[in-house]
Amino acid sequence: MQEYARKGLTMTLTRKHIWILTTIVGISGLNQGLLLPLIALLLEEKGVSSTVNGLHATGVYIGILFASLFMEAPLRKYGFRPLILGGGLTVTLCLLSFPLWDSLLFWFLLRFLIGIGDQTLHFATQTWITAYSPAGSRGKIISLYGLFFGIGFAVGPFFLPLLAIHSALPFLVSAALSLAAILTIFLLENQYPEKSGIETYTIRSTLVRFKKVLALAWAPLLPAFGYGVLEASLNSNFPVYGLRIGLEVEKISLILPAFSIGGIVFQLPLGIMSDKYGRRKVLLTVFALGTVLLWIMGMAETSFLALFFCFFLFGMLLGSAYSLSLAFMTDSIPKQFLPAGNLLSGVCFSFGSISGPLICGAFIQYFQSFSYFHFLSLFLLAIFLGLAKKPAPKPESIQK
Repeated sequence: MQEYARKGLTMTLTRKHIWILTTIVGISGLNQGLLLPLIALLLEEKGVSSTVNGLHATGVYIGILFASLFMEAPLRKYGFRPLILGGGLTVTLCLLSFPLWDSLLFWFLLRFLIGIGDQTLHFATQTWITAYSPAGSRGKIISLYGLFFGIGFAVGPFFLPLLAIHSALPFLVSAALSLAAILTIFLLENQYPEKSGIETYTIRSTLVRFKKVLALAWAPLLPAFGYGVLEASLNSNFPVYGLRIGLEVEKISLILPAFSIGGIVFQLPLGIMSDKYGRRKVLLTVFALGTVLLWIMGMAETSFLALFFCFFLFGMLLGSAYSLSLAFMTDSIPKQFLPAGNLLSGVCFSFGSISGPLICGAFIQYFQSFSYFHFLSLFLLAIFLGLAKKPAPKPESIQK
């Protein structure tokens, strides 16, 4: 195999690997949590319309989708560490470049490049963790990954007050933290994903592997798509819907973080439960309860206290959907297909993040007599029914 294998070393995931990789992901979450509101505020101050402001944010997800077609070959050739380093440095350089030129198009290009860098970094870290985590503790380890990202994402907005000192300062601080975290990757020896028996890795061959992974793991990938829809829609559409049903801006700003806090609180316990009771059972349970809870929210949507409490509970239930989806996908496919599986997880999440605000925004505009929460409840019910279908055949049945 590659150099690591030629040395006769066993590829394992140590505590050092876990803490370094989750710390890097945590800082990546901080960058994303800061960048979304930071650029939105700066564009709003410049008089950019809310529609253009929202479309501008899709640059990150377009970058993620674009990068997904090209990631597998360099990962197999160069290993995990170079891709994490390259992705992290790309994000750092982009953060440093925002203050250089005040241009809507230039900033969109930087967001596109950040999407590529983030996808590279997350793809490599996710594959490293999922490929070498023991099956008996996989849910717990991947939940730690999700937990650190969630904490970082929640902390990011706290750096917004730096704008009062200088408009460039949040970008510079975020870039410095990103660089410091990325450099810790040199403390780990490079490793490689398991061979797939294929010598060439073109876009076409990647798409072929996508098709094979979907044949086995389409159901485990549904929660990743669902989480993308929920996260993006709640942050983009709920503030608009909340104002239309009479909630004040101050109350909306308190309700929204309750979802993230709930996800942070229960991320690790749900991961441990999935190790004990099975990924599919836990996902079915949280999506069933989430469906009911959203329907209740639709009946109590004008009450601030009810919505705040329900958003927290909803975050406890669904805040772990992406990490549980990753663990379930890992259980469902052979190891040699994990790079393609992790890429597909990112693709599903990105599609959800792009389509969620567009579909839910149209629903709010054209179906004003029907609750936004009831619409999301029906969406979660569809995910539940997909998960409830008969499990895919065992991984051994896949054609190499």
